[in-house]
Amino acid sequence: MFEILTAAEMKKADLAAIAAGTPAHQLISSAAAGLSAAIEKNAPPCRVLFLCGAGNNGADGFVAAQMLSKRPGWSVRVACLVKKNALKGDAAEAAEAWEGTVENLNSNLPVHQTDLVVDAVFGTGFKEQLPPELVILFDKIRAKGLPVVAVDIPSGINATTGDIAEGTLKAGLTVVFCRKKIAHTLAAAHAYMGRLHLVNIPIDDALIASLGTAAFENHPALWLADFPFQAIDAHKYTRGHVTVYGGSQRTGAACLAAHAAQVSGAGVVSIACRAEARTIYSQYRASIMVDTWDSAEDFKTQLRDERANVALLGPGGGHTGEDAERLRTATLNTLSMPGKIAVLDGDVFSVFKNDPDTLFKSLAPRHILTPHEGEFTRLFGDIAGSKLARARAAAARANAIVILKGFDTVIAAPDGTAAINTNGTPILATAGSGDVLAGLVAGFAAQGMPPFMAALCAVWLQADAARLHGPALTAEDIIININQSLKNLFATKQENS
Repeated sequence: MFEILTAAEMKKADLAAIAAGTPAHQLISSAAAGLSAAIEKNAPPCRVLFLCGAGNNGADGFVAAQMLSKRPGWSVRVACLVKKNALKGDAAEAAEAWEGTVENLNSNLPVHQTDLVVDAVFGTGFKEQLPPELVILFDKIRAKGLPVVAVDIPSGINATTGDIAEGTLKAGLTVVFCRKKIAHTLAAAHAYMGRLHLVNIPIDDALIASLGTAAFENHPALWLADFPFQAIDAHKYTRGHVTVYGGSQRTGAACLAAHAAQVSGAGVVSIACRAEARTIYSQYRASIMVDTWDSAEDFKTQLRDERANVALLGPGGGHTGEDAERLRTATLNTLSMPGKIAVLDGDVFSVFKNDPDTLFKSLAPRHILTPHEGEFTRLFGDIAGSKLARARAAAARANAIVILKGFDTVIAAPDGTAAINTNGTPILATAGSGDVLAGLVAGFAAQGMPPFMAALCAVWLQADAARLHGPALTAEDIIININQSLKNLFATKQENS
């Protein structure tokens, strides 16, 4: 149930369901019933204006309008972009269900005797710009402050890219059919959706799975089976060893990353640094080991022990002068080690911004990049498109897993498989949260989670821990609350066993 569909995939699913024997009118009726029920649940009986287009979205609107009109206390009007007798196919059949008059959907449509607007104009079929007449009408609705319910997606939003046309009307509630579409999960369109209410329609889960979609909503159901719940004979080295590259200047970043790797469950965490920084790192936490190196090449020697299976480079590593050169050399040396998992964050992206191809040539699908938007631009500035499209393109170019951070963090693998995180929160916009995330990713990977699953798990748990804490969050608070998030996961595991 966690697939996220493009508009084309949703259309393909509709057609496949019909070809398999589910009549189109049954799909429309089911969607309309869910829509009318959602309206009743979220608003008291009132005067409702349905705005219907000429396609399937309008068909859902016509049938839902008829259903709602039969409920006590509801007064329903319907307006359509085209004359009723000009409708074709399923839309024409659905319109016949409406027993009332059909008004003209244009800029002159009166809205003064309306309490609620239902936007069933375009839905997932929208691609380019809204007609000027509709923009004017939407302006009138906005001016009156009327609440809006969107059918599947607000008219004016591209369901696949999340692009928003000028004049798009914001909804307080969006009733989604079958599966979320990509735009439902992207921050760019978040303010236009309101609350999302998912309605199941008679399209089999197996049919959706057969589409081969490669985008998913990040959820524990995707990765909980790979979570490293420890066996009774576990010891510290079976739980993995994370080695964090420790810079000599902004030492707090490496400390946060190392601590996060610890609370993820990694058995051993060490910070490898130059001798002049040893005292600072040694005083942070007694349980974090500290090793020293003299040259950037020496960092590689810290990883020769096979038990040191994950390296984390970048947080506070340094991006100017000798510090940058050391980090660059240490990164390339680490990436050259067969089988070693590397998590790259922070200053790594600055160090390679003028020579990204050298980094890309050294990467492999087991490596994980964790840029925020600014860092992403340093390496992938020429890549355009939606956040999902950009993350996928970057992962393919780098031949590595890319975690493109933000409210709607996207995790993409080189083969195009991607997940969009939907439990994000803006309170994570605080210094050090990226270092914590990098440490969590490294820690879960060290314990044996496949790198992509480790990335999914870390992103979701970090947001969950932030929500547990609430406002006024610091990076340290995330680390403190990870334990409660993990306890909740253990409870889920026990319930499902």
